[in-house]
Amino acid sequence: MIINKQVFGLIGLGVMGQNFVQNVERNGFSVAVYNRSSETTEKFIAGPAAGKNIKPAYTLKEFVDSLESPRRIMLLVKAGAPVDATIQQLIPLLDKGDLIIDGGNSFFTDTERRAKELESQGFNFFGMGVSGGEEGALWGPSLMPGGSRDAYKEVEPIMKAVAAKAEEDGESCVTYIGPGGSGHYVKMVHNGIEYGDMQLIAEAYDLLKQALGLSAQQFHEIFAEWNKGELSSFLIEVTANVFKKLDEETGKPLVDVILDKAGQKGTGKWMSINALDLGSAIPTITSAVDGRILSSQKEERVSAASILTGPTKKYEGSSQKLIDAVRDALYASKICSYAQGMSLLKRASEEYNYNLDLGIIAKIWRAGCIIRARFLNDITNAYNRNNELPNLLVDGEFQKTIDARQDAWRSVIKNAIDLGVPMPAMSASLAYYDSYRSERLPANLIQAQRDFFGAHTFERIDKPGIFHADWEVK
Repeated sequence: MIINKQVFGLIGLGVMGQNFVQNVERNGFSVAVYNRSSETTEKFIAGPAAGKNIKPAYTLKEFVDSLESPRRIMLLVKAGAPVDATIQQLIPLLDKGDLIIDGGNSFFTDTERRAKELESQGFNFFGMGVSGGEEGALWGPSLMPGGSRDAYKEVEPIMKAVAAKAEEDGESCVTYIGPGGSGHYVKMVHNGIEYGDMQLIAEAYDLLKQALGLSAQQFHEIFAEWNKGELSSFLIEVTANVFKKLDEETGKPLVDVILDKAGQKGTGKWMSINALDLGSAIPTITSAVDGRILSSQKEERVSAASILTGPTKKYEGSSQKLIDAVRDALYASKICSYAQGMSLLKRASEEYNYNLDLGIIAKIWRAGCIIRARFLNDITNAYNRNNELPNLLVDGEFQKTIDARQDAWRSVIKNAIDLGVPMPAMSASLAYYDSYRSERLPANLIQAQRDFFGAHTFERIDKPGIFHADWEVK
């Protein structure tokens, strides 16, 4: 008989699971662990978990029995069918009131379904977005729990302890997000914004590389300098560090020998599809997803490169002027990308009754997560000024920021076009800005066309009502 039972349990000892468990234990909470492969469990217990208050279990029953009631069990297993399978195996072993947390990258509708199913059986459940990668899991991630508020309260002290702490005020980067699948929804949007950030940075690099022929060392210096200012963020810091790494085999900068094919796990695609479903425009993020898809078509691109032609013009302006302009364009584009993400969160909050606090969400992204950045404080401040803000772009401070960089932004896009350098995400950001600020768009013509061939009707600018025209010219 086990006398001293563990406070917290985790299933799934991949790298994320192993690191998260160590984080929980380091913060004073005893842990029980289970993994489908006993060999993985044994290696973990003999290695990173040695001497720590982490108890292994080699069957699910042993695992469940080792936990104090009500049991608090977190799953860090592959999204989709493996989550459902694990839950079904657990249910017969649990008591009413026990809690299951899905900490993987599950699709939010799956989380909604699981919450309803489990709560109807008397169990507690919530889905929690976890961002920060392996290091974040070990030393402090950003956590986005959504589901039953009461269920979250059961583990709130643990989550506040293990979450990243914001440098500005020491606050834990975790908060109750909202009901249902809201936690995983917010994580999905976080990941989509991450896609946009990475694509925008890559485009800035590409233009400077092709226009100026900069070395990896020069790029390291540029991004390190950018990280001291308004662009300061984890991804800019990572980018600066990437350029320092040399390949052990060739002695070349490692980035220069990496194949230009970017992978993806699907969260960006999920966000793009959901945005279409909700009628919310996120062109920067969708362009980033498209960019990864096009990058994967390496063989086709190589073939096309021998057939299709582009401009032969060379950049002849000031190198420093272009570098400064790209910095400004990157920041303006980044603002537009985040504006799209926050706008989608607002729309989803209304559609799904999540009651999201966008300012708080921006706050818990300040540390631990992949998109952590200095300017997230500016986003929180914008929503503090007006929590009904329809779009970040109309906030007074962001308006001033864009205005001050608009000429540079447009000049960068022009240079890219002249040089034949693709900048799909940065161009999409500018097009989004120009569309959003346009009092009148050419959709009147589109609606006329729709009515012409399909009798889809239209509204008029001069009187209310729904109209259909006889388009036959007599």
